[in-house]
Amino acid sequence: MNSLPIGDYALLSDCRSAALVSRAGSVDWLCFPRFDAPAVFARILDPDGGHFAIRPVGDFQVSRGYLDQTMALETRFRAATGAAVLTDAMAVGRNDRGHELGAGSPGVLLRRLACTDGELEVEVTYAPRPEYGLIHPILEVVPGGLAARGGADRLLLSAPGAFRIDGATATARLHVAAGQTVSFALAHGRMWEPPLAAWDAGQIAARLQDTLEGWRSWSAIHQTYEGPWRDLVHHSGRVLQALTFQPTGAIVAAPTTSLPETIGGERNWDYRYTWVRDASLTMEALWVAACPDEASRFFAFLADAAASQLRRGMDLQIMFGIGGERDLSERELSHLAGWRASRPVRVGNGAWSQRQLDVYGELLGAAQRLVEQLGELDPVTQQFLAAAADTAASRWKEKDQGI
Repeated sequence: MNSLPIGDYALLSDCRSAALVSRAGSVDWLCFPRFDAPAVFARILDPDGGHFAIRPVGDFQVSRGYLDQTMALETRFRAATGAAVLTDAMAVGRNDRGHELGAGSPGVLLRRLACTDGELEVEVTYAPRPEYGLIHPILEVVPGGLAARGGADRLLLSAPGAFRIDGATATARLHVAAGQTVSFALAHGRMWEPPLAAWDAGQIAARLQDTLEGWRSWSAIHQTYEGPWRDLVHHSGRVLQALTFQPTGAIVAAPTTSLPETIGGERNWDYRYTWVRDASLTMEALWVAACPDEASRFFAFLADAAASQLRRGMDLQIMFGIGGERDLSERELSHLAGWRASRPVRVGNGAWSQRQLDVYGELLGAAQRLVEQLGELDPVTQQFLAAAADTAASRWKEKDQGI
C-alpha cells in the first residue's frame, strides 16, 4: 500500500500534462500526452502502478523547492558521504516564451542529478506501467538508453550507464562525485509514429535550460502583483498556469484522479477536466495572481465546447474534457488498489450529466471581471455569453444539483 501523504508530492507540468514527484525523488504519477491520458506511472494509486525513482543508496535527508519563477523542482539530498541536487521538469517546446508557453511541448520528462559535495551511490529504478498499470511493457537496451514497447505507447528513456532489466523493471546503480552530473529524459510517442531518438547529456541540459527560460518569460510578463505574500501569490499563479491545457486554454480542476476525500472512502473522483465553475473562479484568481491575458482563449474554448447547447434549449454542461469533449462517462479501474486502499479508482466523471444552475453566475461573473482582458470577442463567443445570460434569467428558480 502506498502510504505517502498526498502533500508529499510536488507538481511538474508542461502545460499539457503533469507529473507528481515524491520527496524521495520518485515520479509516482505521470500522464502522457495530456492531463487526462492514461497514466504511465500510477504508484500513487497502487504499489504496482509504476514509478521512476532516483535517490541515494541508504539513509539521507531531503529538502526541496522550485527554482525561482519556474515550475522546475530542486530536490536536495544529503547523505553521510556527500550531497546532490536532483532537478526535475517537464520540457516545454524549444523557444516557447510568454503567452506561448507549452505550445510546442514535446512530451518529455527531464531529470538531472548533480553531485555537489563528496560522493554518492545512487540507485535508479524505472518501472513504466502504461494504461494505469495494465501494461507491463517490454524493455530493451538501445543506443543511449532504454526503449519500452507495449500497447499503443512507446517510451524512450535517455540515460547513462548500464541498466539491469528484470521483467518490466530496470534498475541501475551509479557512483557520482562532486562536480559530476547524470541526466535522464523520458520521451513518449505512439506505436504508429516515427521511432523516438535518444538525447545526450548536452541536449538534456539545453532543453532544461530552455524550459527554465520559458517559465521565467511567462512569469516576467504575467506576475506584476505587489502586496502581502507576494512570493506565494506568484507561485500560486504559476501553479494555475501549470494546470492549463495550452492547446485549448482549458483548466483542469486537478492533475489526478481518485485521491479520496477521506481515507478508505468511496468519494474518489477524476478531476482532470474543466468545470465551468472552477475554471471561471480560476480565471478570476489569475486576475490577481498573474494577469489572465489568455482569458479570451478560455471563453472561446467554452463557447466551442458548449456549441449550440443553449440555443437548443439544453442546460449548459457543468464540465468538459480539456479538448472540448462532452461525454465523460465514468468507469472503474478494478485492478488498482487506490491511495491507502481507497477504492474504487475511477476515470471519467459521471457529474458531467448533472444540472447545476450556479455555473451561469460564475461564468458571467468571470467574464464581467475580466472584460478588459477579453478585448473584442469573436461572434460565437459573444453569442454564447449572451445565451448563458438569457438561460440563467429564465431558469434560475428551477431545481438542480448545484451548490
